[in-house]
Amino acid sequence: MTTPVEELLPATRRALLHRIATAQTEGRAPSLVAAVVRDGETVWHGSRTSVDGHGPDENVQYRIGSITKTFTAVLVLRLRDEGALDLGDLLEKHLPGTGAGEATIAELLAHTSGLAAESPSPWWERTPGSLRPELADVLGEQPHRHPVGRRFHYSNPGYTLLGALVEELRGVPWEEALRNEVLEPLGLNRTGAEPQAPHAGGWAVHPWADVMLPEPVEDLGRMAPAGQLWSTTGDLARFAVFLAKGDDRVLSAESVREMRTPAAPAEAEEVAAGSAYGLGMQVQYRDGRMLVGHSGSLPGFVAGLMISVEDDLAAVVLANCTSGPPVFTVAADLVRIVAEAEPRIPEPWRPLPEADRSELELAGPWYWGTHAFALRLTADGGVSLGPLTGNGRRSRFRANGDGTWTGLDGYYAGEALRAVQRPDGSVGHLDLGSFVFTRQPYEEGASVPGGVDAEGWRGIR
Repeated sequence: MTTPVEELLPATRRALLHRIATAQTEGRAPSLVAAVVRDGETVWHGSRTSVDGHGPDENVQYRIGSITKTFTAVLVLRLRDEGALDLGDLLEKHLPGTGAGEATIAELLAHTSGLAAESPSPWWERTPGSLRPELADVLGEQPHRHPVGRRFHYSNPGYTLLGALVEELRGVPWEEALRNEVLEPLGLNRTGAEPQAPHAGGWAVHPWADVMLPEPVEDLGRMAPAGQLWSTTGDLARFAVFLAKGDDRVLSAESVREMRTPAAPAEAEEVAAGSAYGLGMQVQYRDGRMLVGHSGSLPGFVAGLMISVEDDLAAVVLANCTSGPPVFTVAADLVRIVAEAEPRIPEPWRPLPEADRSELELAGPWYWGTHAFALRLTADGGVSLGPLTGNGRRSRFRANGDGTWTGLDGYYAGEALRAVQRPDGSVGHLDLGSFVFTRQPYEEGASVPGGVDAEGWRGIR
């Protein structure tokens, strides 16, 4: 008998509850709420203590801080997919006169623009956005801290610029574009720039005493695209499904995959910690799996969203305290708990409905010099190529419809694979980004650059 996909085992549910209970107690959070998503559905929800006298459910809003950046990145990728901009465009092309226009759109998305981490004084998270009405007020007189494109340096003003870019190209405020293009299509009705009841209040917890202080709630104004949003575990669970699978009403699966792909050079400490950054998404390598998502914080709130695409799992953790529970780590732990306790059951193997004879003839072993590789036809109509044993250059390829394929991932992402025919029409070798793959190691008579010694293979006498 198969356990229905929407059910978690009692032991798994208890382990999840124990993890968030420990986080709330040790982190001294006034309240903490979490959700786990599997196979596109919320399969567990838990909370500790109360908001307005009752345990927070999936509809109670919390401020999500920098998770807002992922929403802003979606708006920018939509503009790219529509042809309104290219990620390689300089900001100056679309938003002139900022003083930071030499950075590309991609560099702003990946925090490699060299811009400062924060806006000039006063502390923007705790003061009204009306103090920074113009982009010049956000950037200051010396907006850069590093050369453009040289290193990862997290920048809140960089995402303010991206929000201004959206407004410039859409002709509407950032929040309106977000509502029309992302929130409404995905059904995120409890996500927005202003809190709507029921919502949690933000608190500062004294580090050395069990007492609290209410935190101010400010409209961030120009800085809104970097951290303004309020949301719920219910809405963020749906957003996580979108970030894993895509939704053609908003962004394709290929575009959200691009967001999840590391795009910024990592610093030494980030490499050691197994972290990287994509296009509006953080990347973490933990417990042998790749996790993507984003953390967030503003005075009174911390938030974490983690996704394991391979496990088809995601977790959301929200708390209403300025510091305390490590919600990003807790979200990763919730994913790990379910993945290890109830590993994903693979789809049944089924034969292809049909196979092109010419493609079938390509399947099997090929040799890159003396390295043995295997080419396999995949169920989606593409092919995969990887070492027969051990580690090495391994990639999947999509069919282009003209007898060629384009790499989707790994070393050969974006590279062209084609079968090169002999004069008699038979396949002589594979060409992959100019590398020659033959049916035998350095096959005699094959078109191998540099030629093959005419005396062939030999021993040592």
